[in-house]
Amino acid sequence: MGFLHAFLVLLVAALLAAFLLLVLGSIYFDYANSEIPPGVEHPARLRIIHATLIGASVLGRILENLHICTQIQFVRIVRNSRKLGKENALFIKDAKFKHVPVRIYQPKTPSAGGRRGIVFFHGGGWVFGSIQTHENICRYLARESESVVVSVEYRLAPEHKYPAPLNDCLAATTHFLETAEDYGVDNTRVIIAGDSAGGCMAACISQSLVNRPGLAKVRAQILIYPGLQAVDFNLPSYQQNHAMPILFRERAAFYILQHVNGEASLLEDILEGSHVPVDLRLKYKKWLSAENIPSEFKTRGYKPVATVPCDDEVYNKVKVLSSSECSPLLADDAIVRLLPETCIVTCEYDVLRDDGLLYKKRLEDNGIAVTWYHIESGFHGILTFFDRDWLNFPSGKRGLDKIVNFIKSLSN
Repeated sequence: MGFLHAFLVLLVAALLAAFLLLVLGSIYFDYANSEIPPGVEHPARLRIIHATLIGASVLGRILENLHICTQIQFVRIVRNSRKLGKENALFIKDAKFKHVPVRIYQPKTPSAGGRRGIVFFHGGGWVFGSIQTHENICRYLARESESVVVSVEYRLAPEHKYPAPLNDCLAATTHFLETAEDYGVDNTRVIIAGDSAGGCMAACISQSLVNRPGLAKVRAQILIYPGLQAVDFNLPSYQQNHAMPILFRERAAFYILQHVNGEASLLEDILEGSHVPVDLRLKYKKWLSAENIPSEFKTRGYKPVATVPCDDEVYNKVKVLSSSECSPLLADDAIVRLLPETCIVTCEYDVLRDDGLLYKKRLEDNGIAVTWYHIESGFHGILTFFDRDWLNFPSGKRGLDKIVNFIKSLSN
């Protein structure tokens, strides 16, 4: 009995020591590898969040080495662990649109006519994220804008590579446009929205539907710090925020490779740009160039990078990255000029900031009305933390309120 007691004490002590080492290691990694400029809102809170994500990743790797689960599976479990309480203002139910799981948020208050509908695609780099991780955002949008929100549970990489996630989003969106009246929604008032990778897919779906016969036109699109191109990873925002939590420059490239290939062996190649042929680079230069970024966004530093020769083998393996289905910023003008009214949210301390700025210019150059909100102290993913008690970020809440105001401003 004494031996068993001593063994249990030693086991608990070992587990506590391992946990302490994990915490300290995560904090050290965050401080050693990340750079948080003075202008970021609540930097200490951001470091806590980032260290937590690092710790989950490290623990996931340990569990993977023990053949308990994969690292990605464990991190998904951690990210999905938050459960919200009862929502009194909404009816919430899970359903399937064709083969795609969705969660539907419907206001309980009566409506005189057909409501607005919002199809929402969550972020997470095509690898993480779910209807659970973005439950707080979808509830808020539905409640505050009095709209029906459909959150889409598209398939994730690396298990399900391109075009599976895009196909799921398209299937769910077309189904909702066809059946909107069943949910009290006017199908001429449907908005497509998403954040980060979900913002990319929202832009892609909006483009794919501009000439789709038999469907009502999409009323608007909302793109929240979207990733809109995978051609140039050396824009000013990528240089300035390369080590800025929560999305490092290398991680942005890693995620897009997981999406299209299911692995990341070509990471360095696409970071330097050897996956882009000269003729394509020249074609896209008028849309995708640091010259189109306003000068005030270069004051924190920018150094033009010399163009590297294209590696044909690399290009052939990832040539879809140069297509509008992975880089909607590169769509033809004939498509862009047919897009609906748009709201774009960008954050100053985000590698994807310039994607949003460049798309804003493209849309405006083609006569599309754009409402733009820039979170000057914001970082990638800030809206997700608008309601996290002592880890909340007021700028995220203000950004979400700007989106609600945009939704309410849309005329019939």
